[in-house]
Amino acid sequence: MSSYRLARRAIFLGVTALVVTIADAPQSRAFGQGKLDARYVVTLSGLPIGRGAWVIDIGDDYFSAAATGATAGLMQVFASGQGQSAARGTISGGQLVPSTYASRIVTGDKSDEVRMVISAGTVKELAANPPTVASPDRVPVTEAHRRGVSDPMTASLIRVPGNGDTLAPQACQRTLSIFDGRMRYDLQLVFKRLDRVRSEPGYQGSAVVCAVYFSPIAGYVRDRYAINYLMQLRDMEMWLAPIAGTRVMVPYRASVPTPIGLGVLQATQFMSMPQPSKATAKTQ
Repeated sequence: MSSYRLARRAIFLGVTALVVTIADAPQSRAFGQGKLDARYVVTLSGLPIGRGAWVIDIGDDYFSAAATGATAGLMQVFASGQGQSAARGTISGGQLVPSTYASRIVTGDKSDEVRMVISAGTVKELAANPPTVASPDRVPVTEAHRRGVSDPMTASLIRVPGNGDTLAPQACQRTLSIFDGRMRYDLQLVFKRLDRVRSEPGYQGSAVVCAVYFSPIAGYVRDRYAINYLMQLRDMEMWLAPIAGTRVMVPYRASVPTPIGLGVLQATQFMSMPQPSKATAKTQ
């Protein structure tokens, strides 16, 4: 895995561009329904290098999320690329339970494609093209590493348990166990502060700011510079904003320091709206 690809993945996942820990959610409480249509820009040292879109639909008993992105600005001169990813699943007992995940990234004449079928947090089917090349210095992915995990897209849908304000430290206090089809890693979130965000059009209000700590588990090359660099970072941040009508928070902004400047993913449009539940719709 190249340093460029890993850095791009870290920005998206840590910051888009991430089974979430959902504890203490009573079975009888409504999950909430809502939709999000968001647009993002990615900058490096203040210069635009990418753009993307994210559409999320949360219903009574299902969810879906789809993201697209492409290089922009100066980045197109050096390495043009585009990608898309999508996840679908069900909602059971207040939990987001992923069932399928797919991603495809194309840079120049090279492509990277992953497809997974997931059941109860266990990867049942996996197709990766090109296949991951085994090597003595790569930590192997075992069957155990494919259990108790979420895909990157579902992991980025952060549900806040309880019935109080979602804009609270609890949004951050969790560890995301992620398998992206090639690498198994954890993202630990720790509450830092509340801040204000403003997008035109869309959400204007408070956001929960989490510190993000990266821990590789398997599927990575031990001596790879980018891996060791991300492991040592202590100032990555993810800003979470709510999807109206739900208790789900998603990344509004993310920042990853790099050796050549600060990488930032920032929402320029963040339009969400609540949706009536099936039960409510039938009584109207």
